[in-house]
Amino acid sequence: MKLHGQDAMAREADERLVSRRIKLPKRIVEQPLRQVTKRLLMALFVLFLTVLIVWLDRDGYHDNANEQVDFLDCFYYATVTLSTTGYGDIVPYSDSARLVNILLITPLRVLFLIILVGTTLEVLTERTREEWRLKRWRKNLREHTVVVGFGTKGRSALQTLLATGLSKEQVVIVDPSAKVIDMATAEGLTGVVGDATRSEVLLRAELPKARQIVIATQRDDTAVLVTLTARQLNRGAKIVAAVREEENAPLLRQSGADAVITSASAAGRLLGLSVLSPSAGTVMEDLIHQGSGLDLIERPVRKSEVGKSVRDTDDLVVNVLRGHRLLAYDDPHASPIQLTDRLITIVRAAPSGTPPLTLGSAE
Repeated sequence: MKLHGQDAMAREADERLVSRRIKLPKRIVEQPLRQVTKRLLMALFVLFLTVLIVWLDRDGYHDNANEQVDFLDCFYYATVTLSTTGYGDIVPYSDSARLVNILLITPLRVLFLIILVGTTLEVLTERTREEWRLKRWRKNLREHTVVVGFGTKGRSALQTLLATGLSKEQVVIVDPSAKVIDMATAEGLTGVVGDATRSEVLLRAELPKARQIVIATQRDDTAVLVTLTARQLNRGAKIVAAVREEENAPLLRQSGADAVITSASAAGRLLGLSVLSPSAGTVMEDLIHQGSGLDLIERPVRKSEVGKSVRDTDDLVVNVLRGHRLLAYDDPHASPIQLTDRLITIVRAAPSGTPPLTLGSAE
């Protein structure tokens, strides 16, 4: 029984340590320094009010040292009284002084203690509230998206996902920089501070329950290690990774990535296309930028489209995904469209104020 108790205490300590590395979205609250300053000013106000009350009725007090009560003695008496120290060297002896102590100074003493103790209680309450929020977050988090690396690539990828209807509550950011995670939580996202190549860090992000994982690290070797670890923890999640060098793309696929984007080559091809045809480059940039102009989406086949040719659909179909085969729009095998197909189409972006078409949905 003793060993079981020790194990429970150890698990609780581990959970508390882990919770410090998980940062939930920040709520709009008053700054801690401002809260402390406000409480300090309130305490000083109560102190000076007590000094003033004692000073006005100083003739009703007796000082055992010199039998006279000056302003310093009033300040001293107010301090030891409010702090409940009560040395007894200065005492109220007149009826009016004792009545004032009963009706005014005693309530002020209680108020003074409430102000000081309230700060400690608020800190403890806030800690308990954060632990409760963390437990509720872990319990309710399902089918979420984990973004590893919140630099330029990771942020851009998340913006695209959010434009398709993904909610911020369904996103967890993993990054080794505490400052980056602070910026993410300030934007309403949940963040985990740590090295994503370590399984315990990905477990904090509840990766085994995730639906999709975006890996946008700064180094290619880090991306490979994160992909291996993520695939080991979650066999069914979709993993999309970015690499700088094209020669590392096959290694990412072998590590378990479903799709690999070569950032350097993709940027270079877009630059070359813009040189040859600035208009074509603008169109490609528009397609990449989700939520404005034209959008490139993947959606299931509508029942009304089954049996039709690719060219007979209302949307502009560029590819048909049939099983694991990606067929071009002009491939003879792409038509007729089958119910189990998925269509990659170019559509007009949803107008502002209307919910966007999420990937995988259709009317």
